[in-house]
Amino acid sequence: MSFENISSSALRALWRNGAEVALFDLREEGPYSLAHPFWAVSLPIAQIELRIRALVPRWKAQIVVYDDGEGLTRRGAARIAALGYTNVSILEGGLAAYGDVGEVFRDVNVPSKAFGELVEAIRHTPSAGAEEIKRLIETEPDLVVLDGRRFEEYRTMSIPRGRSVPNGELALRVHDIAPRPETTIVINCAGRTRSIIGTQTLVNLGLPNRVLALRNGTIGWTLAGQALERGKTERFPATTVQGHARARSAAQDYAERAGVPVIDAATLAAWREEAADRTLYLFDVRTPEEFLSGHPAGFISAPGGQLVQATDEWVAVRGGRLVLFDDDGVRARSTAAWLRQLGWDAVVLAEGEIAADDVTPPSPVIIEPPPVPLISVETLKADRENFEIVDLGPSPLYRAGHIPGAWFLAGSQLGDLANIPGTAPLVITSADGNLAAAHAADIAAATPRPVLWLQGGNKGWGTLDTAPGWASAPEDVYKRPYEGTDNQAVAMQAYIDWELQLVAQLANDGVSNFHVIR
Repeated sequence: MSFENISSSALRALWRNGAEVALFDLREEGPYSLAHPFWAVSLPIAQIELRIRALVPRWKAQIVVYDDGEGLTRRGAARIAALGYTNVSILEGGLAAYGDVGEVFRDVNVPSKAFGELVEAIRHTPSAGAEEIKRLIETEPDLVVLDGRRFEEYRTMSIPRGRSVPNGELALRVHDIAPRPETTIVINCAGRTRSIIGTQTLVNLGLPNRVLALRNGTIGWTLAGQALERGKTERFPATTVQGHARARSAAQDYAERAGVPVIDAATLAAWREEAADRTLYLFDVRTPEEFLSGHPAGFISAPGGQLVQATDEWVAVRGGRLVLFDDDGVRARSTAAWLRQLGWDAVVLAEGEIAADDVTPPSPVIIEPPPVPLISVETLKADRENFEIVDLGPSPLYRAGHIPGAWFLAGSQLGDLANIPGTAPLVITSADGNLAAAHAADIAAATPRPVLWLQGGNKGWGTLDTAPGWASAPEDVYKRPYEGTDNQAVAMQAYIDWELQLVAQLANDGVSNFHVIR
């Protein structure tokens, strides 16, 4: 199978013109985090079958893939085409050639982080350093601290007096949390972006309160030598009628200033009919718990704060159309206002147009049994010494527990099969077997050894082991310096320094199409 090439200059022209195109980096997330084009989405070749359908819901959408000379592009393009995508091409010259005409960026979720820095630079988002925020926390009784991250991140670590109010909930909840204009509000996250966006959200909504971002988040707090709290569970309260009325009015005004269209059910139905010719994403921006209790058919869960913070984890087709749903008239408007400024064609489905009556949980991605022999857990246990087990990870799951004696192999590094000793047959596995099934044919073609697939993966094994065997280096997942509690000070400071230079790099690249409203 042959694929057309596309030049870096032609790709960048598509971005500048607002055309539909998805750019996928087929390497592992570790190398991706070190250097990639601005709008590139990380899709390791190991995860194509598991993730691409959600990232690119239209079969005819233009897809471009690249690597940095690892030899992944033709294999990846063929696998994408085999799934039914009809417009797949390869970036000519890969990452190296792209770097000759455009900026390459470090880290992950770069568009959202660069946008946050741009917002602060243009709007002068109010903030204070760790020392000043600590003083306020210790001396100011009329103060609330709102943590704009996901609840799981807040529970891992938080600053004193903090409660979990993810950024997507701020517009709806803040009037009940801080009903008095005299109350000072502090917004924090782990680094910078969600602190900035959360604080600016309240400013844009016209809140009369003094609002401050914790400058540099929990990283800045830690670097200042201050202690974090662990295991906190305080969350936002229920919304009152009065609080909702204030929130609805403010969100409507903000969305109108940001140019957010509001559509009805008939328009959505027409867009669904056009979905073969224009990429359409349907997102429920409420909390995951609300989504599971009922949502419109066809919509997927994308909590608003995270959708703004990490759009590339849900949306790959730049130029696609995004429809946002809530049942309160607040959260979708606030989220869409930010997405419009990020250059996305985001609209709001008017509340009450469609009922949230679908309670079917999202179906897991199921991979068909692979074209290699199957082996059951029972058979493998009975004859364990005559097989070598290959675990496709990802590496954090492998570290947490794997079948005793299993080797870790990155799906993009099939040459590392040579690091597994002996000539015994290989049994490939993963947490539920799906990741291994997706790679069975490629692994079988890459080794002369017999290859079998473990039915059901590691789930049925029982007691798992944590002693590692690295056939591949565990670089498939990037260790974020702003998550967890064991980060080195030098890594945290380097991350902050990197964020602070993003505006300059953004200006030099010129493909963002961002517009920050005043």
